[in-house]
Amino acid sequence: MSEYDIETYGAIWAPFYDELFDGSESEVRFLKALAGDPPRALELAIGSGRVALPLSAAGVEMTGIDISADMIGLLRAKPGGDGIQIIEGDFADVAVDDTYPLVYLPFNTLFALLDQDRQVDCFVNTARALEPGGRFVLDAFVPDMTRFDRYQTRMAVESITSNQAHAYELSIHDPVGQRVVSHHVRRQEDGSTVVLPVTIRYAWPAEIDLMAKLAGLELEDRFGWYDRRRFSEQSGQHVSVYRKPG
Repeated sequence: MSEYDIETYGAIWAPFYDELFDGSESEVRFLKALAGDPPRALELAIGSGRVALPLSAAGVEMTGIDISADMIGLLRAKPGGDGIQIIEGDFADVAVDDTYPLVYLPFNTLFALLDQDRQVDCFVNTARALEPGGRFVLDAFVPDMTRFDRYQTRMAVESITSNQAHAYELSIHDPVGQRVVSHHVRRQEDGSTVVLPVTIRYAWPAEIDLMAKLAGLELEDRFGWYDRRRFSEQSGQHVSVYRKPG
């Protein structure tokens, strides 16, 4: 399976990112409640500010880390974007000068780190950036092997918005390496075609908990989403809250 450069990922996805994804009010409420007094937070892989800008508007002093200059450019161009401190670098190991009551990593982004060691590095680096008693919040999907056929592939229609525009997914799954390489193919209204690449290394909730433990963090809560719905065996995603003792 091929890998992609995370900076290239930012450059390719940046023109479409805000069209496809946005934040939620429940996400902002959940995170603000954990941001301390006065509220401060560090977002890992801040991207175009999908979550950080609403949090900043709600009174949280925001710092963000991102490796993609294209994504940072999107954030800076938005109202309030110049009020957020940005550190350019890899969120798994870039150092920050301060500590925070809240560090968060949304939207499955832990899985953008393509091996287990790098994911553990992220937890260790996050623990250094947390105040004693601070929380690390991440959300991620719960892996679902039924998405793939017996050849470990997936071909699925994502949307058909008109006779001209549609989107579909092509994926290959490596169950040994816990990796999925995907192409999200979008045919635009003007007839052009864009291929958006995604490569991930997924992890199960119990594996993520062990990564946290190795970094000295403790699982405090787990929910089915930011609205605090119960996490159960039927949940397709989780929001996990880890606490730094102290």
